[in-house]
Amino acid sequence: MTGFLGQAYLWVKAAHVIFVIFWMAGLFLLPRYLVHHQDALGTPEALAWERREALLRRMILTPSLIIVWLLGIALALNVGLIDGQPGLGWLHAKLTFVLLLSGYHGWAVGYTRKLARGETRASTRTLRLLGELPALAVVVIVVLAVVKPF
Repeated sequence: MTGFLGQAYLWVKAAHVIFVIFWMAGLFLLPRYLVHHQDALGTPEALAWERREALLRRMILTPSLIIVWLLGIALALNVGLIDGQPGLGWLHAKLTFVLLLSGYHGWAVGYTRKLARGETRASTRTLRLLGELPALAVVVIVVLAVVKPF
């Protein structure tokens, strides 16, 4: 499938996968940071966790998220998403999960800001459980993208 991307299609797809890996690495790491940051509230170590979280957001999470979406949109348009091409149910489902994962990203970033203000909304146990959501989402997304079940 080349579409409007032509010979660049495979390079765009490779870059998309690379930046998905970067984004997921950040999303796997950030919830663990949240647990440690919340445990450190009221201590001098809390400030160090704020800096770590900010660096992770600035260097990995935000740039990767933006690049993943830009490349993903290009790939989706390339396969005819808005042209009404048949057989793209898998892509609609994948985009739904990516949108949910992006929402999770936003929640996690927002929670870092709450912790910086000393606010806690979730228990450490809940944060640990929420930290597993990206892994579950990735399993579904990869199966949809590779198997294309519908």
